[in-house]
Amino acid sequence: MSCFFELIFVFAVFVTLQRYTLKASNMVSRYKKEFLELEKIGVGEFGSVYKCIKRLDGCVYAIKRSKRPLAGSSDEQLALREVYAHAVLGHHPHVVRYYSAWAEDDHMIIQNEHCNGGSLQDVLLENAKLGQYFPEEELKEILLQVSMGLKYIHNSGLVHLDIKPSKFSGPAGQEESDSEDEFSPGVVYKIGDLGHVTSITNPQVEEGDRRFLANEVLQEQYCYLPKADIFALALTVALAAGAAPLPHNGALWHHIRKGNIPPIPQKLPHRFLELLKLMIHPDPVQRPSATALTKHPVLRPSCGKAVQLQEQLNEEKNKTAMLERELKAARLAQTLMKDQALGSAKLQESETSSKQKSKRLVGGKSCRSFSFTLGY
Repeated sequence: MSCFFELIFVFAVFVTLQRYTLKASNMVSRYKKEFLELEKIGVGEFGSVYKCIKRLDGCVYAIKRSKRPLAGSSDEQLALREVYAHAVLGHHPHVVRYYSAWAEDDHMIIQNEHCNGGSLQDVLLENAKLGQYFPEEELKEILLQVSMGLKYIHNSGLVHLDIKPSKFSGPAGQEESDSEDEFSPGVVYKIGDLGHVTSITNPQVEEGDRRFLANEVLQEQYCYLPKADIFALALTVALAAGAAPLPHNGALWHHIRKGNIPPIPQKLPHRFLELLKLMIHPDPVQRPSATALTKHPVLRPSCGKAVQLQEQLNEEKNKTAMLERELKAARLAQTLMKDQALGSAKLQESETSSKQKSKRLVGGKSCRSFSFTLGY
């Protein structure tokens, strides 16, 4: 990850040069030339997002445009972080796909995959109006799929640091699946908005939403940054389960950071609640990693069975190995006994032979030979 800030610097130079070229030549807007804007589909910290059709291929994309001029603003750093993160990560089924980025009229424009299911936050707002919430199986799908996306991000040496419902998109219909997927969901959840992404080994932390921030990040303890994403993911799932909006501060805010899940209005299995509680443990070391979550028996029962079968297999292998050692020892002992018996027999035979030779030499009772001749 040594190229982290070098790449950002190179891209910043590129943006500056491109911005100058656009202003100097008064070129036709690339956005207007290449895309047909259909509607505004979101407004966030960075800017506005529009649903657009690209005139060349006829495909629908989400085009994000910064709401303020980039030069000298905090948006510039967020934009560069997001573009860099997408460039490093490439394509993954549970991360919103990036296609292109450019500067135009002193604003950053980013072309991303369009997720026609909207954001998880949109669904939660609709559910709140109807008094509904995600059932257990869908909660497990959200947790499992987002964990797969985080596993990919973390294994790439990066951390998201702004996990919350508005950062998850869910395109309707089944897409290409991760090889680890166990479910066949109707919705594929993807992690988006990578403006707060930073390197795990050389972090430059831009704090995200305080409602979802782990306490150690607020205290500027950056040794376990991936576990901060796990903390925020647990609170996101709690909201999807029907929990009330999270506080920005106060008694409940501190209560949550002591390892307590906010009140959830539906009855969920004890093991599932214990997993969520573990994910917000005050000690980040105790929280499971994204990799561990993708294999957790609560989310993937077959993995639990596989682990159990593997343990049984290992136990049988150990028994077999022990029996083989015992058999080998028994065979060795038997061979030694035979060798000893054979050695004793040979020794006895040798002693007997020696005695017989000794008797013949002294003439004892050994048989004598006579020669009979004629002519005497």
